[in-house]
Amino acid sequence: MLDVPHSATRRFGRVLGHLGFVLLLCAASAWAATALFIQLNGALQITAFAVLALTFVAILILRFRKRRLGWFGLAVAALAVGGWYLTIHPRQDRDWAADVAHGVSGTVQNDTVTLSNVRDFKWTSDQVATPHWDSRSYDLSQLQSVDMITSTWGDPNIAHLLVSFGFTGGDHVVFSVEIRRERTEVFSSIGGFFRQFELVLIAADEADIVKLRTNYRGEDVHLFQVKLDAQQRRALFLRYIDFGNELAKTPEFYNTVTANCASTVYHLVQVIKPDMPLDRRLLWSGQLPEYIDELGGLQGDMPMDQRRIAAEISALAKTFHQGQDFSALIRSR
Repeated sequence: MLDVPHSATRRFGRVLGHLGFVLLLCAASAWAATALFIQLNGALQITAFAVLALTFVAILILRFRKRRLGWFGLAVAALAVGGWYLTIHPRQDRDWAADVAHGVSGTVQNDTVTLSNVRDFKWTSDQVATPHWDSRSYDLSQLQSVDMITSTWGDPNIAHLLVSFGFTGGDHVVFSVEIRRERTEVFSSIGGFFRQFELVLIAADEADIVKLRTNYRGEDVHLFQVKLDAQQRRALFLRYIDFGNELAKTPEFYNTVTANCASTVYHLVQVIKPDMPLDRRLLWSGQLPEYIDELGGLQGDMPMDQRRIAAEISALAKTFHQGQDFSALIRSR
C-alpha cells in the first residue's frame, strides 16, 4: 500500500478547500452580476458592478490570508446582495406594453360572470394593432367546452399554453398567463429568473390572441378538446377568475420555471384534479398534450400522432377573411 505523508494529505485537502471556495464565490458573483445587470441601469449599474468586483477581490484576499475571514466576508456579501434583492417587489403601476396593459378581473352573481378588461385587439401585423378592451358577461349554465391551445415557434418542445372556454351560441373566451412587459422590454428567459417581469392573466377573444399567433407570428398552433364535465368546466372557469382577481389585488412575479404559462395553469387545474402529478413536460410545455392525454384528459380515442394532425389549426386560420367567425373557422376541420 502506498504510504502518503500526512503533510501531503493536508496540502491536498487545503487545495481542494480553496478550489471549492473559489468556485462557490464565482457562482455567487455570477448570480449577483446577472441580477444587477437586469435590475439596474446607467451609473447605478456601473457603480454596483465596481463594488461587486472589489468585493470579489477582497473576499479572495481574506480567504488566502485567513480562511475563516474568507467565509465571513462571503457570508456578509451574500446577506447584503440577498437583502437588496428582497427589496424588489412586483408592482401594478409600470408603463406596460399595450397588449398586457390590463389583466382580467371578474365578478360572479349566480350563473352570470362579468369579466372586466377582455382584450379584443385588431392586429394588422405581429407588432401593430388597434387596441380595445371591454367588459363581457357569460352565463355559466351555457358553458359547454374547454379547449387547450398550444403555440410553438422554433423549438417544438417549448409552447405557450392558452385555455379557451366555449359557450352555447359560439362565444369563446381565452385565458392566457403571460409575462407583463414594460413598453421598452422584450422577453428574456434569463430575466424571468431574476424578477424582471410581473405575471398577468389575459382574457381575450380568439380572433385576437389566437389569430395573432397563427396569422401574424406564423406560429404552429394546435387546439385540443379537453374532456371535462359541466361541474369541472365551471370550477376551472371560476378558478381562472379568482386568479385574475388575486393578481389585481396582489401582483406576482413571472418566473421562467415556477410561474410561467404551464406551471401556473398546473396549479389552477388542481381545483378539479388535486392529485395531478408533477411531470417534466410541465417544463417541456410543447409536450403537454401528451401529458394530458396520458391522464385521460383529451376528448376522443386515437393515437397521439393522429390527435396532433387533427389539432392543427394554423393553416385553417390563415384562410380567414373579413366577416368570418374565426372561432367557428378553426374548429371546422
